[in-house]
Amino acid sequence: MTRSAAGTHPASFPTASLSAEEFKTVFRGHPGGVAVITADAGDGPVALTATSVSSVSAEPPLLIFSLSSISSAAPTIAAADTVVVHLLDAHDLELAKLAATSGIDRFADTSLWARLPTGEPVFPGARAWLRCAIINRMDAGASTVIAAQALQHQITRDVEPGEPADALVYHNRTWHRLGEHSQLG
Repeated sequence: MTRSAAGTHPASFPTASLSAEEFKTVFRGHPGGVAVITADAGDGPVALTATSVSSVSAEPPLLIFSLSSISSAAPTIAAADTVVVHLLDAHDLELAKLAATSGIDRFADTSLWARLPTGEPVFPGARAWLRCAIINRMDAGASTVIAAQALQHQITRDVEPGEPADALVYHNRTWHRLGEHSQLG
């Protein structure tokens, strides 16, 4: 049985809610970090660009992301046991665009990607990547929330604590670079 936040009454969806457009309008003003997620469940590699990646726990190292059912990569990622989550910076803008473009072979340029010894497709030039084991899947509306445990990582371009970097964010339907110019405090 699903319980409410208070844990005392069964949860149910309200009969009235925001429309999809209203919800998108609200979140358009909320920037998100940009990641590319890759997987191969045996039918060839897939990739998608996501702004829903969040760290959940350091011990054990867990992250989550959501997977839209309309994404062409969704069936493969949902069936995979492992994924590679690439955390991007502004130097990776072309990779973000590549994985966000539908109807193309995202792996046609073999100079951009490789396979890890464990078989997962990886873009080794990305700022950082994490190889993760999927530990849970939860249906959530027209999406699936994926929880994954980080098993391995590589950092190509490190970010020093407190120093400005070239973070890539998606805000109001466009790409932005965060850096020293955008630092407020």
